[in-house]
Amino acid sequence: MIEVTILDFLNAHLSVPTYTDRQNEMPASYIIFEKTGGSKRNHLLSGTFAFQSYGQSKYEAGMLNEELKRVVEGLITLDVIGGVSLNSDYDFTDTETKEYRYQAVFDINYY
Repeated sequence: MIEVTILDFLNAHLSVPTYTDRQNEMPASYIIFEKTGGSKRNHLLSGTFAFQSYGQSKYEAGMLNEELKRVVEGLITLDVIGGVSLNSDYDFTDTETKEYRYQAVFDINYY
């Protein structure tokens, strides 16, 4: 499952923990990601993944987003990854919970 590969890679290379689901107690800064879509073409799988970087301030969330983007691009070094492309990233502060976050969306090809 590609999500496990990405989760393990991020937790080994980021300065904050990464999750695929919210936990009962979350740290001050963290990342949550999910697969939002996928396809298969010529035996190559492709997925769209949304990564949300949470911080205690907008600046901290933005800096974490920059770190995340560098690390996600490093996934290309894994044998199971065929391509990594940043689709978009933007301020995604949650106005309901007042949590500062940025979101980066990547298209990732994998085997």
